[in-house]
Amino acid sequence: MIRKPTIDDVAAKAGVARVTVSRVLNNSPNVRNEVRERVLAAVSALGYQVNAQARYLASGSSRQLALVHATDLDAEPNSYYHSGLELGAMRACAELGYVLVTHTANPAKPEDRQRIRGLADSRRYDGVILTPPYSDDVELVEDLRKLDFPIVLISAGPEAGQHAASVGIDDRLAGFELGKFLVGQGHDSFVYIDGPADHISAGLRLSGFLEAISDAGLNAGVVRVLTGNFTFKAGVELSAQALASQPRPSAVVCANDDMAAGALFSAHRLGLNIPADVSITGFDDTPVSEIVWPPLTTVHQPLRQIGGKAVELLVDSIQNRHDKDAATTGIHVPFQLVERASTAVR
Repeated sequence: MIRKPTIDDVAAKAGVARVTVSRVLNNSPNVRNEVRERVLAAVSALGYQVNAQARYLASGSSRQLALVHATDLDAEPNSYYHSGLELGAMRACAELGYVLVTHTANPAKPEDRQRIRGLADSRRYDGVILTPPYSDDVELVEDLRKLDFPIVLISAGPEAGQHAASVGIDDRLAGFELGKFLVGQGHDSFVYIDGPADHISAGLRLSGFLEAISDAGLNAGVVRVLTGNFTFKAGVELSAQALASQPRPSAVVCANDDMAAGALFSAHRLGLNIPADVSITGFDDTPVSEIVWPPLTTVHQPLRQIGGKAVELLVDSIQNRHDKDAATTGIHVPFQLVERASTAVR
């Protein structure tokens, strides 16, 4: 049987002390570059692999972070939102020496909230990142905080943001800018396909949009709000009803790009010319927004940047557990209104 190389073998080959190898493997800054390179070369030459369990027992840190997505496995998934966040988070983890483990949970199942609490109880992870609507579940957030478990929230609303560190765009302002843009194009009747009722960041977008309509001197009755669930199917079904009715709205505004792609599908099926007959907008600026026809006017939400910043905040929280200000830091990353061919001046 071939014996696996040990940390002592690496130390002997690199000509350094065992503790120096440990420092290099734990990304300690207190090691000279020349020594670090020798140790890493010895690790590569010997094929040495860190015993993760032993590291955890020795340090009390698993170097693993959990990312929780809200997903109904029986429904159509969001095409890019989750993967965009995950990609940014994975890159940040790689740079900071952590491993990202993703979990899915169904908001319709109360037992899944208990499963999230179990992530903290298990101590398999050093911290967790929650996405909506879990990032707005104040009771869940408080439960995790009581366990002294580091936590960062994605796109949390004002209330949850008081209890834990958070990162996202200014959703209310983004909705306002989108409404202001459409009113500036001369639109005066709207169907707004919103996200789920418990999705506070989507609600903030709608609030900002309605504020822009009001500021323009238009009556709130010019906006018909429909509740969707962020899926292509919802966009197809809800927009079909709205576009077949008379008078037809001049613009269909969707709370994400998947529903906007569904609205485009319905408009094409009804023989409508976009944007001459109706303008359609999305939100997020996911890849689908550029490959549909016509390409969607949307709001760019930098998902990878948000995922990466969430990891940075979480690691900072892990390393500064007693810093209360760091534990409730709120960061807004910039968004951008992206005008494409799905909207036009009336």
